[in-house]
Amino acid sequence: MKPRLTVVLMLGPALVILLALFAGGLALGLTQSLGYFPVIGMTDFGFDAYREVLTSPGFLRSLGLTVFVSVVTTTLTVVFGFATALALRRPFRGKRVATFVYQLPLTMPYLVVAVGMMMLVSQSGLLARVLHQLGMIAAPAEFPAVVHDDWGVAIILVYMWKQIPFIGLIALAVLQSIGADYEQLARSLGATPGQTLRHVLIPLVAPGLVPASIIIFAFTFGSFEVPFLLGKTFPSMLAVFAYRLYIDVDLAARPQAMATSMFIAVFVLFLVYLYRLATRRAIGGRA
Repeated sequence: MKPRLTVVLMLGPALVILLALFAGGLALGLTQSLGYFPVIGMTDFGFDAYREVLTSPGFLRSLGLTVFVSVVTTTLTVVFGFATALALRRPFRGKRVATFVYQLPLTMPYLVVAVGMMMLVSQSGLLARVLHQLGMIAAPAEFPAVVHDDWGVAIILVYMWKQIPFIGLIALAVLQSIGADYEQLARSLGATPGQTLRHVLIPLVAPGLVPASIIIFAFTFGSFEVPFLLGKTFPSMLAVFAYRLYIDVDLAARPQAMATSMFIAVFVLFLVYLYRLATRRAIGGRA
């Protein structure tokens, strides 16, 4: 039996179940987003739900917040992840312990991290109380509001804490694979550390970081649990916006909830396509 056929037969049952559940849920959501919801007498297909959602102020503000949080999270995660990779690639005492601690966030569930972040940085949290005891603020309530705020600061902090090691380990692997020869050559030609970083290291590491950045952006864009726990009721990120429409007591809002979900799904699938292109380009560049 051919190896490829063996792999297909081994993975076939699991793939059939996963694809059936995914495709079935997607099909159900699509039909409801098009106005087919016979439970409440809606049987005519149309794009009314999409028009209502895509032009509503609530959706537009949620979209703006979602894009903002995703862009800021991705940008800061890549910057700090790359910086920590540069630090960890050099030998120093305690490097093994530091690397172990650095990877710990990858093992923590997002919900646990979100609860911990709330207990740490809320206005009644640990940090506010410590600053009050130190006399730096008159009362814990004077601590800046970063939970349930307009900018999603706590949400960004959670995703950064979780995802910086993800980017850092990828960058570290690339840096270790290319070695130090390129840097030494640049230095021998008179390049400053800043020029070496900008013109040598970043171009060499970028092909590996671009696909990872797309993953982070897509995950943050479609995330639900952390924004639901740490974000404002309005405006909320798109996944929370869709959920609130879904649980609305007025079942006529269900098509709008599904239209919002379809928008998220289509956009994330587009990001998956970009990820494949970036991955192929990275592999081709290394080849």
